[in-house]
Amino acid sequence: MNIKECEKCGAKWLNGQLFWSTGKPGTEADLAGLVCNALVDEDDIVLCANEKRGDTTGTTWEYRRGYIDGVMSELSRNKDD
Repeated sequence: MNIKECEKCGAKWLNGQLFWSTGKPGTEADLAGLVCNALVDEDDIVLCANEKRGDTTGTTWEYRRGYIDGVMSELSRNKDD
């Protein structure tokens, strides 16, 4: 079994499959968009094990914020009807 772990965020790759530090499976692009791409300190960047760091195709916090805003807007609209 091949195991790789990120020293910065605790994500693990088991035989190439990413698992968040919580143990939940995920994608490297989402990890990049939510965690890795936000690293600015060079010492932190060096510790990042995600080969997709810099990739912008995954989920971001801005996307998640927009999704939540949309859901809240829809709930508010339905409440007012």
